[in-house]
Amino acid sequence: MLIKTRKNYHRCSFSQSFIDEYLRLCRGSKNNDYFCGCSVYTFNIDFMKKAILFLLLLLNVMIAGSCSQRNDNEPVIKFKTTEGTIVVKLYPETPKHRDNFVKLVEAGFYEGVLFHRVIADFMIQAGDPDSKNAGKKAMLGSGDVKYTVPAEIVYPKYYHKKGALAAARQGDDTNPERASSGAQFYLVKGHVFTDRQLDSIEISKSKKLEEKLILQFANQQRAEIDKYKKEGNQKKLAEIQADIWKKVKAEMLKNKAFKFTEQQRNDYKTIGGTPHLDGEYTVFGEVIEGIEIVSNISKVKTGKFDRPVENVRILSAKRVK
Repeated sequence: MLIKTRKNYHRCSFSQSFIDEYLRLCRGSKNNDYFCGCSVYTFNIDFMKKAILFLLLLLNVMIAGSCSQRNDNEPVIKFKTTEGTIVVKLYPETPKHRDNFVKLVEAGFYEGVLFHRVIADFMIQAGDPDSKNAGKKAMLGSGDVKYTVPAEIVYPKYYHKKGALAAARQGDDTNPERASSGAQFYLVKGHVFTDRQLDSIEISKSKKLEEKLILQFANQQRAEIDKYKKEGNQKKLAEIQADIWKKVKAEMLKNKAFKFTEQQRNDYKTIGGTPHLDGEYTVFGEVIEGIEIVSNISKVKTGKFDRPVENVRILSAKRVK
């Protein structure tokens, strides 16, 4: 039932008997008028009975009205796919990704796109507009909108647990700022890890950070390094190397080694995920309904380029809250 107030519409649920009684009371003789919502009706029963009933209705509208109001901080999106329905909520701390995703959903961008890349026990990826009408042998994954979204990596709060919604992106070599694809996204399936495996990932990610810092500081002195290499000046090269290591160690102490939080470890050991991606991609939402559909899609048979042999398609994408 749609109840109109002065400025807003609220969609609420009332029992049919309540609605029938209310409408019966709103009909009547031509002798008296009263205000019902935004319209004027006549009545032929006791005014007080009608007024009380109207106040009850108004109270119900005020209480239930909140159920129809959109949550702009944490929008909820429903995807209907050929494998079933998946519902996700978007995080308020990643507003650029949230707003962009809602914009694309409301424009109907995702309707008809395929999950073009599926890797068992890892993730399912969609959002390539070229996939809508692609032939079965077409290589997909390069289609996108004509912009990127600045990285919003809110780590360690948001991480790659099972059901995480994250933005795809180009690699660090061409995209050191880690800007996200404007349209492509993935949903995490992952798998369960042991403490020993998580310890190994921590060491690996700390080493990766160290290597990144070495390259960063070396590039800052690239001209000097090239000059002394050309001259064969090993003494100067050794001094530069020592200076770089000093800066790297200072930065590592400041940033500390990569460590999973207690909550992350618990999630990765119970529900699973893809912890090796943490801190490198923008996680901007999570699945709140239909995680079993994500799991089912991740198990479909795939062929070349990790594309499902039988198309798995997003039939519709709607904002529901």
